[in-house]
Amino acid sequence: MELGAFSISLAVKDIAASKAFYEKLGFTVFGGKQEDNWLIMKSGTTLIGLFQGMFEKNMLTFNPGWDSDAQPVPGFTDVRVIQQRLIEQQLELGEQANPSTTGPAYLTLTDPDGNPILIDQHL
Repeated sequence: MELGAFSISLAVKDIAASKAFYEKLGFTVFGGKQEDNWLIMKSGTTLIGLFQGMFEKNMLTFNPGWDSDAQPVPGFTDVRVIQQRLIEQQLELGEQANPSTTGPAYLTLTDPDGNPILIDQHL
């Protein structure tokens, strides 16, 4: 099952300080708006989301339909298909995509160690 582009979404306390830190590691701003308290930082194909005041915990994020440059991937697996496969694997989901819709949608789940996972389709 292809989950799409992977990133880590970090719940940061000070987005300016986090941005400056990751820039020193070679990351550059790829997306987002610092004034809205979120940025996507990129180094090569590695993506880190910085989110101030939006999430309680750090989160693993997958984006079906996107590659690491946020470009559409033809023939991707829709989040609703992924959701059905996860349910068939008897995984407990948090928020779920409406199976009767199409287009952008997301679902959440938590791994055995309590790490939140977001599968967020933008297409």
